[in-house]
Amino acid sequence: MVEVQSKKDRYYKLCDDREDIPLFMQAWWLNAVCNNKNWNILFYEKKDKILGVMVYYFVIKFGFKIIIQPKLTQSSGIWIDYPVSLTSYEKLSFEKVVMTNLINQLNELKFSYYDQNFQPSITNWLPFFWKGFSQSTRYTYQIVDISDTEKCYQKFSYAKKKQISKAIKNLSIDFNLSGEMFYDELQQNLKSLHKTVYYSKELFLKLYTDCISRNQGCIITARDSQMKIHASNFIVWDNNCTYNLISTINQELKSSGASSLVVWEALKLRSSKTKVFDFEGSMNENIENSFRQFGSIQIPYFRIRKYNSFLFKTLFYLTKWK
Repeated sequence: MVEVQSKKDRYYKLCDDREDIPLFMQAWWLNAVCNNKNWNILFYEKKDKILGVMVYYFVIKFGFKIIIQPKLTQSSGIWIDYPVSLTSYEKLSFEKVVMTNLINQLNELKFSYYDQNFQPSITNWLPFFWKGFSQSTRYTYQIVDISDTEKCYQKFSYAKKKQISKAIKNLSIDFNLSGEMFYDELQQNLKSLHKTVYYSKELFLKLYTDCISRNQGCIITARDSQMKIHASNFIVWDNNCTYNLISTINQELKSSGASSLVVWEALKLRSSKTKVFDFEGSMNENIENSFRQFGSIQIPYFRIRKYNSFLFKTLFYLTKWK
């Protein structure tokens, strides 16, 4: 009797075999941020070869099935395995075939609401438009080549260079902060701004532990001579890109330049390992301004949405659920 592989088993193998599947679409990442459940995959196949993938995370809210972006996951959505040497026309034609097939499978899931951020490499969403989906553009910021850090540094704004120079004189860098202490620091710093962490400690520690065990993440911390933490960043990476996933800054000490220093240290740490550094862009005006001053470029990506239930749409707006 031939044993039939499950979809997830096949996807695990695909992720192991292909280096171009982005970090946030990797099976192990999805297991971490989705608590090993409520995520699944749709395949487009031809002659038993997987040519297209859609990963999705779903929850049940108000009795409705909702497909949304997992926490701590900037983008996911679709990955396409393009045949080599396609012309522009052939590429768009291939995308239409793959996406239409995946959309048809998606619609069979009978979802009430769909809301996903596609990875930046997906630049064509027309097949979704034709099927009644809507789109809004979001932005991240990237330094597209960090191999020469001094060249990167020269593109920093004067303000960033000044902050880093000041911080280097007064602060030290270490990699010793535990995941639990990082989360506590983040929680305390947000509390001073009258904000809360939008994900649980349990979820964060699961992701942190998996990243560390795979050597795909670390925490970089800037401290003063009294060992007081000024700023700390949790960075994660795959073979192609390093992501500035979570940053935390002590608001009472933010003038020390520590937040700029930990980014600079992250760039130096990863310069020989990955080509791209992604700041995990924010739509917040002040945060966007800070990322831009590192000489990064603006990278658009699509947020794709669809309501299949008028009742859910009404509840969505009445409860202001996000």
